[in-house]
Amino acid sequence: MIPARLENAYVTLEPLALAHIGPLERAAADGNLWDLWFTSVPAPGRMTDYVESALRGQDEGRMSPWVVRENGSGEIVGSTRYYDIVPDPFRVAIGYTWYARRWQRSHVNTACKHLLLANAFQNEGVVAVEFHTDAYNQDSQRAIEKLGARREGILRAHKRRPDGSLRDTVCYSILATEWPDVDKWLDLRLKRLAPAGP
Repeated sequence: MIPARLENAYVTLEPLALAHIGPLERAAADGNLWDLWFTSVPAPGRMTDYVESALRGQDEGRMSPWVVRENGSGEIVGSTRYYDIVPDPFRVAIGYTWYARRWQRSHVNTACKHLLLANAFQNEGVVAVEFHTDAYNQDSQRAIEKLGARREGILRAHKRRPDGSLRDTVCYSILATEWPDVDKWLDLRLKRLAPAGP
């Protein structure tokens, strides 16, 4: 899956490139996001490694990474990607998602996920989209549930956090058969969340 530019009225997802390192560093500094030990946001001085690792994953067919640009401000406000790409049956996970502090709990996450889900189901033809998050990350779990994803269970001692500790992973999914209803729900939710126009 080669990441294409995806856009709606609220956000633009641009395929990740080395040129995005500086803007991503500025976005991560809004809230010192690396201080949250259960996230994958790189610490100062580590953004180049983070971007290069994501691009290697893309070259190897394991990931499709983007940066997130908020259209009203024109700012790059975070990053997201497809990962755990499985060809048969065709499934992807959406994750590695983070936003600058001032854009959290705004319209940005819903707009971003709407684009990614629509692309996965309508353009790529996946049968399911998965979401995985740390069992301690309650904000992430609430955000995933607000998308209309169904909680499937917990994988215990599933992955290592950046600090090396083992995490339990909470798993969610949306099936292709559920997408039409989720699509309508996200469209309605976006209209409620989005800032008023001029």
